[in-house]
Amino acid sequence: MSDNTAPEDLGAPQSFLVLADGTPVYDRAGDKVGTVEHVLSDDQDEIFHGLVVKTADGHRYANATQVDGLFEHGVIVAVPAAELPEPSEETLARADDSFGDGLRRAWNWLIQPK
Repeated sequence: MSDNTAPEDLGAPQSFLVLADGTPVYDRAGDKVGTVEHVLSDDQDEIFHGLVVKTADGHRYANATQVDGLFEHGVIVAVPAAELPEPSEETLARADDSFGDGLRRAWNWLIQPK
């Protein structure tokens, strides 16, 4: 198995509440998109908004509706990495309200001091 092919068994489904940073992210074709950099959620209400994904081309945002599955050993997203938007001021200006809220959360997380 190469780094670009998802393992056949990603393990049991799991909650976003226990998804670890660094978990591999794959697209539906099994190609590795990147790794989980941060889970965007409202922990108080236990609402999953999406993921900040670290890719070879920089950070990308995967909205919760673009996430097909969260598993012990990987995440599957519905689109290739090239189709995931980059959290930036430019993409925020172009985003619609429903998608823009999660993208705004991703951008704010990326620019906050660590």
